[in-house]
Amino acid sequence: MITSLRLLLLNLLAVSLPFGITILPVQATEPVQVIFDTDISGDVDDVLALAMLHTLADRRECDLLAVTISKINPLTGPFTDAVNTFYGRPDIPIGVTRNAQQRESKYLHLMLKIKGGVLKKKGDQFLYPHDVTSNADLPDAVSLLRKTLAASADHCVVIIQVGLASNLADLLDSKPDQFSSLSGIELVRRKVRLVSAMAGNFKPINGNKHFLEANVRNGIGAMQRFAKNWPEQVPIIWSGFEIGIAVRYPRQSIAKDFQYCEHHIVPESYLLHSGPNHDRPCWDLTSVLYAVRPDRGYFNLSETGLVRVEDDGYLFIEPEKSKRDRFLKMNPKQTIRVSEALQFLVSQPPIKNCP
Repeated sequence: MITSLRLLLLNLLAVSLPFGITILPVQATEPVQVIFDTDISGDVDDVLALAMLHTLADRRECDLLAVTISKINPLTGPFTDAVNTFYGRPDIPIGVTRNAQQRESKYLHLMLKIKGGVLKKKGDQFLYPHDVTSNADLPDAVSLLRKTLAASADHCVVIIQVGLASNLADLLDSKPDQFSSLSGIELVRRKVRLVSAMAGNFKPINGNKHFLEANVRNGIGAMQRFAKNWPEQVPIIWSGFEIGIAVRYPRQSIAKDFQYCEHHIVPESYLLHSGPNHDRPCWDLTSVLYAVRPDRGYFNLSETGLVRVEDDGYLFIEPEKSKRDRFLKMNPKQTIRVSEALQFLVSQPPIKNCP
């Protein structure tokens, strides 16, 4: 029988051994059921966050049920499928929005890379294999959200939202369909346990007390609908801009911690986006860490309140107006722990063979 002390030690870290052998931890509780709603395209922290979800799934700490995408770029679906395939989960459903901000990207074209070259010709093999070749072949994000929630147990799904709020706002407005006789709000109230959202700020940024954070500013109407209409019975934990800039992903990790693969989609994406001399803020990763490990003491939580979004995109919390919303707080000691946890989880080798 595994003693409680041994179980604790096993869950602290998956021990990687030579030749790609990994001892995975014993999981004492059921994996967190996760839907990842991302605007993967502009910033690279979405890629790090998705990689982190896969390594947490390798540790049996979460199940990644679906990925929905909240910005428009023709390569978002194929790239997401390439990441999922790289980590050994090629069949994770992907849904895309067709009515949101369009965004250019510095790294999505990696999914076009082939073995031994850059441009694909007939018969060439992709360096990062993927089955999805076009967003046109993917379901609408809201449809996939409804399908995934309807198939899930009651009050078990955690949604991690790290981009525009368009998909979740539209989910709330959705009508009964072939997947569920419930309205969007009823479906959320029945199936969702928690939302972990990266948006807004809850401290002044560089002295600016009216800072307009990008995930809100780039989709103000959707964030207003999300904050106004989300059911009060389903908590939202907000990770503000100030949390992400306090924890930066170290360039040394990008340079050294992924050398177990000749080709690795995470550092390649990072270098295309940020270059070799930048420590990128970990905005999206903090929402993932809290969602999957809420009881590990990485963060403190604010008092409850109700988040509001002004017409210019300023997001703030009204204390004592509700018990739905809280935001993450982090002291210096927690910042060190969070930084170390994120680095280990993002750079953990996948359980499948590298390309």
